[in-house]
Amino acid sequence: MTIAFPADRTAWFRDARFGLFIHWGLYAVHGHGEWAMSREAIPWDEYERLLPGFTADAYDPRAWARLAKKAGMRYAVLTTKHHEGFCLWDSQLCAFNSMNSPAKRDLLREFVDAFRAEGLQVGLYYSLGDWRNPDWAAGFRGDEAAKARFMTWTHGLIRELMTNYGRIDVLWYDLPQCYGIEDWRSVELNAQVRALQPHILINNRAYTSEDFVTPEQHVGGGASGRLTESCMTMNGHWGFNPHDHEWKSVHDLALHLASAAAGGGNLLLNVGPDPRGAIPPEAVERLEGIGRWLDTHRPAIDRSRAHGLPWLLAGPVTWTPPYLNVVLRHHYGERFDLGGLTNRVLSATCLSTGNVLTFEQRRESPARVRLSGLPTTWSHDQGPLVIRLEIEGKPDSDLSRVIGGADIFPVLPP
Repeated sequence: MTIAFPADRTAWFRDARFGLFIHWGLYAVHGHGEWAMSREAIPWDEYERLLPGFTADAYDPRAWARLAKKAGMRYAVLTTKHHEGFCLWDSQLCAFNSMNSPAKRDLLREFVDAFRAEGLQVGLYYSLGDWRNPDWAAGFRGDEAAKARFMTWTHGLIRELMTNYGRIDVLWYDLPQCYGIEDWRSVELNAQVRALQPHILINNRAYTSEDFVTPEQHVGGGASGRLTESCMTMNGHWGFNPHDHEWKSVHDLALHLASAAAGGGNLLLNVGPDPRGAIPPEAVERLEGIGRWLDTHRPAIDRSRAHGLPWLLAGPVTWTPPYLNVVLRHHYGERFDLGGLTNRVLSATCLSTGNVLTFEQRRESPARVRLSGLPTTWSHDQGPLVIRLEIEGKPDSDLSRVIGGADIFPVLPP
């Protein structure tokens, strides 16, 4: 099968930088996160008694989409089916779905329409595993007929998603436990997906490398040159858990976003709506806070390119040619010394305030730029402070060459 890919198929993703991950399913009723059924060994007859609580009566996907835009996000990925097997769409192959719950709605249809209406790209998460389908476990135990039935069923469900909801921009696979690439018929499966959606981007979690890699709960990638999307929670859970109060600050989330951008990658930041479809207020507060930070600092994030500089201690450093953007992990007062930069600096500003900074530069080893004029007070709640340097050429540094050497630490006589 020959598939004609659009020439600019990955262009939007390369520049998106920030997306919304949404974990929503029957597990929201239990309120212990998305893995509760497995981790707490809840029997199926008990787990299905959660179904009456999944009302979705507060579900407003246009409000979700507007919140994502306000946060500065460019796309969103919804869990159409997590490992528990509950489908958020009107499936003809799986009766365990939102149409047969108190919601009585095709929640996916509303999601896709709402996010498209707000001009955002649409992604669908699909768990290849399924704790509810008995063929999944039987196949694990060696029943080849059950395994074959499960794989055919899986291909059919994904065909529904790729056929019935118009243009889909991302397919985000996940695996709770794993068969192999031949068991899943992954090459065949993704060829089917690409035949139906030639422009689509597919992640690397179905045993094929595909379009992008997905570090989880940490920012990674970039060095390999591959498209990278780091996914992360705001507290300790993907799915709704009202008892988890360990929320990351806006400051730290902005640093994670800048770290992803520094490697030329994206950050997919998660929310876990409650069973009514409401996003927790703590998550809303943080998304709005990041949006406010991006209102001023987006030039440090958009169209950033990987550069390989070794600076790690001061904070992430993004490169948006011809600018180098130093995202400070901590506030250092009126003056800051940036060690290692060998490129000629043409200008320096504080992106956070718009103030022009004075600077002195030493380009010979050990290189250093001394910056003055930063705000003497800066609230942690405002997010990280950003210094913007206009430089000549691609960023280069002597820091890795001189750290630990005689240029900085003289060798003392015995």
